[in-house]
Amino acid sequence: MRDSIVVRGAREHNLKNIDIDIPRERLVVVTGLSGSGKSSLAFDTIYAEGQRRFMESLSAYARQFLGMMERPAVDFIDGLSPVISIDQKTTNRNPRSTVGTVTEITDFLRLLYARTAIPYSYKSGEKMAKQTTDQLVESILALPEGTKAYCFAPVVRSRKGHYKELFEQMARQGFLRARVDGEMMDLDQDIQLDRYKTHTIDIVVDRFVISPKSAQRVTDSVRMALEMADGYLILGLQGEGAGPDDLEDRVYSKHLFDPVTGLSYEDPAPNLFSFNSPKGACKGCNGLGYRYDIDRELVIPNPDQSIRQGGIRFLGKPRDMFQFSLLEAVLEAYDVDFDTPLKKYSDDFMDVLFEGSGREKFDVIVEGGSAGAGTGQRNRGVTYRHAYPGLKRTIREQYEGSKSSNVRAKAEAFMSKMTCSECEGGRLNKEALSYRLGDYNIAELSSMDIAQFRDTLGSMELSERQRQIGHLVLKEVLDRADFLLNVGLGYLSLDREAQTLSGGEAQRIRLATQIGTQLVGVLYVLDEPSIGLHQRDNVKLIQSLEQLRDLGNSVLVVEHDRETIERADFVVDLGPGAGTHGGHLISAGVPEEMPDASLTAQYMKDVRQIYVAKTPRKGNGKTLTLRGATGHNLKDVTLTLPLGTFICVTGVSGSGKSSLINHTLTPLLSQHFYKSLATPLPYQSMEGMDHIDKIISIDQSPIGRTPRSNPGTYTKVFDHIRMLFAELPESKIRGYGQGRFSFNVKGGRCETCTGDGVRKIEMNFLPDVYVACERCGGKRYNRDTLEIFYQGKTIHDVLEMPVEEAVEFFKNIPSIHRKLETLMSVGLGYITLGQSSTTISGGEAQRMKLSRELSKSGTGNTLYVMDEPTTGLHFHDVKQLVDVVQRLVDRGNTVIVIEHNMDLIKAADWVIDMGPEGGRGGGEILVEGTPKQLASLKGEAMKRSYTAQFLKEEFDRIQKAPKPIVETLS
Repeated sequence: MRDSIVVRGAREHNLKNIDIDIPRERLVVVTGLSGSGKSSLAFDTIYAEGQRRFMESLSAYARQFLGMMERPAVDFIDGLSPVISIDQKTTNRNPRSTVGTVTEITDFLRLLYARTAIPYSYKSGEKMAKQTTDQLVESILALPEGTKAYCFAPVVRSRKGHYKELFEQMARQGFLRARVDGEMMDLDQDIQLDRYKTHTIDIVVDRFVISPKSAQRVTDSVRMALEMADGYLILGLQGEGAGPDDLEDRVYSKHLFDPVTGLSYEDPAPNLFSFNSPKGACKGCNGLGYRYDIDRELVIPNPDQSIRQGGIRFLGKPRDMFQFSLLEAVLEAYDVDFDTPLKKYSDDFMDVLFEGSGREKFDVIVEGGSAGAGTGQRNRGVTYRHAYPGLKRTIREQYEGSKSSNVRAKAEAFMSKMTCSECEGGRLNKEALSYRLGDYNIAELSSMDIAQFRDTLGSMELSERQRQIGHLVLKEVLDRADFLLNVGLGYLSLDREAQTLSGGEAQRIRLATQIGTQLVGVLYVLDEPSIGLHQRDNVKLIQSLEQLRDLGNSVLVVEHDRETIERADFVVDLGPGAGTHGGHLISAGVPEEMPDASLTAQYMKDVRQIYVAKTPRKGNGKTLTLRGATGHNLKDVTLTLPLGTFICVTGVSGSGKSSLINHTLTPLLSQHFYKSLATPLPYQSMEGMDHIDKIISIDQSPIGRTPRSNPGTYTKVFDHIRMLFAELPESKIRGYGQGRFSFNVKGGRCETCTGDGVRKIEMNFLPDVYVACERCGGKRYNRDTLEIFYQGKTIHDVLEMPVEEAVEFFKNIPSIHRKLETLMSVGLGYITLGQSSTTISGGEAQRMKLSRELSKSGTGNTLYVMDEPTTGLHFHDVKQLVDVVQRLVDRGNTVIVIEHNMDLIKAADWVIDMGPEGGRGGGEILVEGTPKQLASLKGEAMKRSYTAQFLKEEFDRIQKAPKPIVETLS
């Protein structure tokens, strides 16, 4: 096989006919500006071709279920190995998928518990024990003399079927009676059972009275029942005067048994410890650990309001309908009315309001079939006596009974997750949770963070027998835990839902899983694995990538991290710009030999730098203070934000940054300003909210979810462009309005492709083919619309323009020019106005949102929140991002950024560092101050703050660097 991956003529997206040889079994980094073509080369060309070849190796029958990947635009690729992509997509949206299931640690834990855990009775707490037949007979004969008993063989336990053959077989063997679903029946009668319902069948083996004389008879009957029912029997004790249908059952078993209560367990199998199996899942929550229930605070968000003011959000203001007439009758019975503030209602009434009145009924007077609610007066009419169902039941019936997704969504807005009271969040049933390894059941171990889990399991005192049986399984569990620790995920717990993980966390979990599989000869393609990682954890991540390489694999990483680039065996640098200005191969070789003309090399060699302001801003003198935050791992945190500054919240992964900012501060302020339904994590108080006008969260979520959304529509500049075209003389003569120039509505668009510009042709066993619409030629609009020109350009021509060209083209139209200039200012001059939003990266989407904020004439008192905005950004893109953030702050706004990137942290006015570790070891604010104040810390304070240590290294490097070719940021 070749010693390199040979790519010739790569033209996917903006790649400019690239030819490159990438060495195999090396750690290769692909870097360059955002939009320079990194993902196009690594994922859309190399990975896509590897996947396509795998698909083509399958049979036509298999391919029809899997679908086919389109051949990438490339002349030739050779030297490809089997390829695995580890990207940033969240692993799974299924709430049953957890960190433990994704990494397979839970699978091994289930096996470990099934084979080595010690069972305890969930009724008495006593250790369960197995009994021999002789021991069972002894315990039965120890019952008081004269006790009358039926001996049953439980042959069917809660299973569907008609069991006609079973009854006939038992009758042929001489048995006379059976207890079917709790009712005694003669086997000689024709027993008819519904085959689609579950049934329980106990065969009557014998009836006896406990006495010394009956010892042999009892022994024989017990042996027969145990043999018939696979080691189980039921003794039905008949009390004085009780009939055969009124017995006190005691279960006996040769399996695990509690002699105190008679509780019996089957021998454990791994699926007993699976919350995805009916055998192990908690019946109360079906293995989820929580239920959705009505949340009173969501139904009544403002108790100061009365019902007439719409205080019960679910109901709204009183209207002329029976529901409100009934509620008015209930209020009257409790001496309150629609005008009483809800906070003044008694606890008893609030219970009735939510839970219902039960059997108590109220007189509701209805005139002419309708009720006059909220008038405070009773009209003459028909009187009904009616119980009040309660808000809980009403909302739940709407949620469970409606077929309308809108109605269900409305009801769901008043429900929140409540921990299941039956399993207390453990997901498993009582039997599964009663097995213990050391002092822990499987749910308790799974709820620990991985660092604690590794320590606990590694140091657990096990018997010699347990170690002998479980040593191989234990090794697999500990090895996988170590892999997760090595990629900086020690703060996660095994029961953490996969859908709550960030893209970076999900990617590193898959990376740890791949290391655990020990595959050889594979090409791994990764997308920025350092995302979400503090510099402290980055070293371990790089070691994990090197470990994959050293196993004999090729590792291709799209990355911007300085340390990863320095440690790479081979660096591919794309550029020189982004979009149409990118797609060229700038250099390919070892990191030390990157050419000086490369932007990446200039930042790596500190020729270009992002400098800090000489004097950080002091702010406007006002503060926003959040006190007593205790959600997740936060330890009674008090957060004080100096307003009018650029604030960076830092800390190692899992230290509590997102819990404090995204899950406490942001939803709290959203509730205050926008009446949001989002619930903040627990806190004590909030001060200074009157110092800001609004809060805006700017994340990397897509700007649109359909291909019809584009930068022009998102920034609203397309509205002004359509207005301009509608104002042209030719448009007025023809009677064209703005709608004529929209490709989303009938009139001006091409109806053959409904404004898409392309048509999809299904090819059955081959991939679908997209061809330009034959009617409009891919221009989206019909012929009449394309006859309208502005300065020689049609509406289609304008959509195809890059922003940088459009800025010049519309320089005389202020409303359009201003919006386009802000797009230019955030480094998005290369994107076209009509580019589909589905092809825009997260970093580009975030900068587009920033540009929209910059184009507004704001109040200057806005709080902006950004979570890791440098994700996907090159050094040069980070500089542009910092410039934009500084402009927002210069207008009097406050910007809070959660970040690990040192280039951005050192440019902040104020840094709040959390930690010292992740998970249970974090949740505190360690230190706060200007970046240089943190870098100047001494002693224990410096030792505890990893951010301060890396800031010091950053400033020391800057001191030794050559004179930069960029100006200091002001």
